[in-house]
Amino acid sequence: MSDSSWRSDLTSIPIEPKPSQKVPLVAIVGRPNVGKSTLFNRLIGKRKAITHSMAGVTRDPVKTRWQYRDREVFLVDTGGIRTEEVLPLDQLVIRKSFQVIREADCIILLVSIEGITGEDEELLEDLRPFSHKVLLVVNKVDTEERETQLGEFFGLGFGDPIPISAAHGRNCEELSERVFSFLDREGTFQEQKEVRETEGVEVLTLAVLGKPNTGKSTLVNRLLGKEVSIVSDIPGTTRDIVEECFLFEGKKIRIFDTAGIRRKTKVREDVEYYSVHRALEGIRDADVILLLIDAAEGLTEQDKKIAAQVVKKGRGIILAVNKWDIIKGGKRAVREVEDRIRFQFPVLDFAPILPISAKTGFNLETLMKTAFSLKKQLQTRIKTSTLNRALERWVERNPPPQVGKKRYKVRFITQVRASPVRFVLFVNRIEGFPSFYVGYIRNRLREEFQLSLIPIDIELKSRGSTS
Repeated sequence: MSDSSWRSDLTSIPIEPKPSQKVPLVAIVGRPNVGKSTLFNRLIGKRKAITHSMAGVTRDPVKTRWQYRDREVFLVDTGGIRTEEVLPLDQLVIRKSFQVIREADCIILLVSIEGITGEDEELLEDLRPFSHKVLLVVNKVDTEERETQLGEFFGLGFGDPIPISAAHGRNCEELSERVFSFLDREGTFQEQKEVRETEGVEVLTLAVLGKPNTGKSTLVNRLLGKEVSIVSDIPGTTRDIVEECFLFEGKKIRIFDTAGIRRKTKVREDVEYYSVHRALEGIRDADVILLLIDAAEGLTEQDKKIAAQVVKKGRGIILAVNKWDIIKGGKRAVREVEDRIRFQFPVLDFAPILPISAKTGFNLETLMKTAFSLKKQLQTRIKTSTLNRALERWVERNPPPQVGKKRYKVRFITQVRASPVRFVLFVNRIEGFPSFYVGYIRNRLREEFQLSLIPIDIELKSRGSTS
């Protein structure tokens, strides 16, 4: 084992301040590759954490709500705790895992039926101070026959082991019952009803996207006011989506920290492929995307591809030019960056561009206020009668063109959806309908109905005479 002096302060990691009324926290901990992420996915009933045969895939704690019968807790999948060949990034992972351990109301300590290793033994010793809230769970017990191998686990000092198979679901229902029964005995659910009543409605969901090393995790930690995501100079540190909530001016924000998205040609590992896939899924689940752009590097082709996916799904997007603390030039530099981005990517001419510094906190209040403005525009619904009165004026002012012998006519418009904002424009013929005229209608919608900051989708449908 390598020098472990860095581990001496693990049990003294401060606990984050917690409200007196809270949703209970259950943590799954263990050495790498014992099946923690597989068990996490099994218990919540969906594939949220990335699973892979390679050890050390999970780095940041992955947290989500776990509902069992009429009760609800937060379940956290932690990074594997190594004691051998510990690299600097491993130290960050372990420290983050121990922070979760100290905060947890119940700990699922996962080991493998294949035997207790040296790493298991060291972790068991580290968890002695928390033994009162530990449930020892032995994974990969796929059959009753394998339960005959449980003997060595009874003498570990953490009570009777619970044999399960996370991969096949064997005994996972019994494990759930044990966890929630334990929390019941501890009185953890006493305030559950009050918690649900006081938590409020999630107002805004943000996803932070961008290339590796643009400062996504630093931004999330700054907004949360605590270190939730691991920050490192090593590209690709974040793999799973890290989800947290915070308040801004009394309003609740749900935020996702996602993996850095590189070009496909550079994605060679399966783990990174799944990380990128999860990050792109974050677009679907968010209201507004914060696309972080490195101020020194500027807008890249990869940024354009990410932005194109956001526009395709009709989500709001803010181009947040990060690391502005290293840029000189003041307002002139801001104008130059904005002009350059508008020139390089005119498709995003509606998207707000904001210089920020996740490191210093510069402009983050404006960033949040802008995100709420986008959310408000995305929720806009316009009455059909109001739309068509406006359409009549627009057409009278600037009628559709006649191309050769073909006369194009606009008949009717209606909004079919909000968040994303979509309209259907009925015309006399779809084939060859001038795209610039669709752009004209889109611009009028932006101008008249205060939709200047969001993507607007207009679908053409045929109605009436083609003469």
